[in-house]
Amino acid sequence: MRIFLATATLGEIRWAHDNGLIDGVMTTPALIAAARPNGGGASGHELLADICDLADVPVCAAVRALRPDDIYRDGRELAKVSDQIIVQVPLVEDALGPIRRLRADGVRVAATLVFNAAQALLAAKAGAAMAVTLVDQLDAYGYDGPGIVRELRRVFDSGAAECDLVAAFPQNAAQFAACVTAGADCIAVAPAVLQSLLVHPLTDRGVEQFLRDVARRPSRPRIAT
Repeated sequence: MRIFLATATLGEIRWAHDNGLIDGVMTTPALIAAARPNGGGASGHELLADICDLADVPVCAAVRALRPDDIYRDGRELAKVSDQIIVQVPLVEDALGPIRRLRADGVRVAATLVFNAAQALLAAKAGAAMAVTLVDQLDAYGYDGPGIVRELRRVFDSGAAECDLVAAFPQNAAQFAACVTAGADCIAVAPAVLQSLLVHPLTDRGVEQFLRDVARRPSRPRIAT
């Protein structure tokens, strides 16, 4: 199971990458806009190139279009940034053709906005390398996010689909673990959630006990000369 960090902020990526915690980076137009200083570089390609230089891992980057020709053009331009780029395309009807064309060109595609098994199968049939389901949005609308991930896993396994299942934006450690056990191939998490995975009340108590034990440790007896 792989972890992608959902951010476009170089400092956050550097921390996670240097500590060996992530296998990839997932960006969105909103994350890129938030990370760009002074709003520079309208396309965000410069920032994506910096991310690829910083971390030798796959980097997901989204197209900014919904019309077929524009989706294909944006996908091709993103793929030119680096061979690390995985092009994110929303799974709508007009995107099916561009997904197939990009796949034929050797461009890896992540189909996003996948919320049920039928959509996941269609994404795989169209040639997507990844199907991304947004766990936070499923939960916001009353669905069981990890339960949907489990359903998609069963469908992919029964059909032997050559497509990775990505659970994106679990909100806490419990939901993260639920997505792992549900069978996600990859989980995309925000930096705050990734850091929260290191935290547990018993860990804090154990650290406090360790410090008390160290403070009580008897000093070594002095040897008379």
